[in-house]
Amino acid sequence: MSHHPYRDIADAQRWSRAMAGRTHAEIDPVQKPPFLIEPDSRIVTAGSCFAQHVARHLRERGHACFETEPAHPLLPAAVADAFNYGVYSARYGNIYTARQLLQLWRRATGAFVPVDDRWDRDGACFDPFRPLIQPGGFSSVREYVEDRRQHFAAVRRAFVEMDVFVFTLGLTECWVSREDGAVYPLCPGVAAGRYDAERHAFVNFTVDEVVADLGAFVAAVREVNPHMKMILTVSPVPLAATAGPHHVLTANTYSKAVLRVAAEQLSRLPDVHYFPAYEIVAAAGNDYFAADRRSLLESGVAQVMALFFRHVLGANDVTPPPAVDDDFVRRNQDIVDALCDEQRLDPPDGGHRAHRGTPS
Repeated sequence: MSHHPYRDIADAQRWSRAMAGRTHAEIDPVQKPPFLIEPDSRIVTAGSCFAQHVARHLRERGHACFETEPAHPLLPAAVADAFNYGVYSARYGNIYTARQLLQLWRRATGAFVPVDDRWDRDGACFDPFRPLIQPGGFSSVREYVEDRRQHFAAVRRAFVEMDVFVFTLGLTECWVSREDGAVYPLCPGVAAGRYDAERHAFVNFTVDEVVADLGAFVAAVREVNPHMKMILTVSPVPLAATAGPHHVLTANTYSKAVLRVAAEQLSRLPDVHYFPAYEIVAAAGNDYFAADRRSLLESGVAQVMALFFRHVLGANDVTPPPAVDDDFVRRNQDIVDALCDEQRLDPPDGGHRAHRGTPS
C-alpha cells in the first residue's frame, strides 16, 4: 500500500471520527494550548457581549478576573450592576472591534486624544466610547473628566499587570469619525450623541486591518508587559443588524469569516492561542440558540466553558459551578442579553429606521 499524508493522521483530523455520529458534548475541537492559566493568574477579559459569559463563568468557578475598577464598597449591588461595575476588569463596556481595543490602549496612555470626546444632552455628559456605561449620563463635565481619568488609570493597570488576556472578537463593522478616525462602539445617535453623515462614516474591516490592529495592540502592551499571554475567541453570536447593503445573514458570514481568519493569523504570534468557541457553538446548529436564532442559550455557553476549563485551566484548579434550575438559567440569560448594547440596533418593535448600524 502506498504512503500518503492522510494515511496516519489523527482521529481528530477525520470528519468521520471526530464529528460524524457524535453528540454536541462529544465534539471537542480544542487544540492543546501553548500555556495553561495558573490558579493565581491575573486574567483580564474584554470583547463583545460573549466575553461577559467568559468572565461570569470564571467567577462561578472560583477564578475571578483581575478587577482594577471596582464599585465603591457601599454602593448597592443593583446600582453597581446598572453602572456596569464588575462586568469586565475595568469599566470599558463591550469592545466589539480590534480597532476599538487598540484605541482604548492608546487613549489610556495618552497616545491618542479624539476630537469628538464628549457628547452633551439635556445637561448631562456622555462618553462617545462608553455611551451606555453611565445610565442617564454624567451630571457634569467635571464628573465625566474625573471618571475618565480614573478609568484610564484602571485600564493601564489591568493591561500592565495582567498575566492572561482573553479577548473575544465580535464585529468587523463599525462607525468612525471622519475627522480623526476615532471608532465608536455604537453608531452615534443609537444610544447617545447625534448621527451626522458628514462627520461619521461606516467601515467594515478586512482581515489585514484586524490583524494589523490586534498585532499593534499586542506589541504595544508587551512593551510594558512582556510576559502577557493572550487567548483569542470569535463570538458565535450573530450580527443584530448590518449597515451594509446586504442581507444580515451574508453580512454575518463575512464578519465571522474575517475574524476567524484574522484570529488564525494572530495565533502564530508567541503565546497567542485561538480557542474555538465559535466552532463549538456552530457544530450544534440551532440547538444552542433560542428561537430568534441569535440569543445564545446557557447550554451552549456551558459547553464552551466546560472545554475552556478542561483544556486551558486544567481540571483541578477551579471549583465546579453550582447547580442551577431552569428558572435561574432563564433569568441569567436575560441579564446577559440586557448588557449587549448592540441589541439596540434591532429593537423588538423595529425601532426607528433612520439609524442602521452594527451588531455582534
